[in-house]
Amino acid sequence: MEKEEHLFERLARKRNITVEEMRAIISARIEKGMNDPNPEKRAQWEKIPHAGDTPTPDEWLQYVINWMEKKGCVAYEDEVW
Repeated sequence: MEKEEHLFERLARKRNITVEEMRAIISARIEKGMNDPNPEKRAQWEKIPHAGDTPTPDEWLQYVINWMEKKGCVAYEDEVW
């Protein structure tokens, strides 16, 4: 049975970088959003449930998945609609 590929693995492979580098990129984007000077944008990032001061890439991903499910988005093998 083939191991299911994690989204971060797929993104890293497509960019020819390591998973750790991909997580660092996502973490940097989360950090930037959490510190955005626009309070409305910051408030959006604060909605992401997180155990620490800043959401982890996995907490962000789980939030996005939950949001998509609530919006009725359907995930196919290679695409999200």
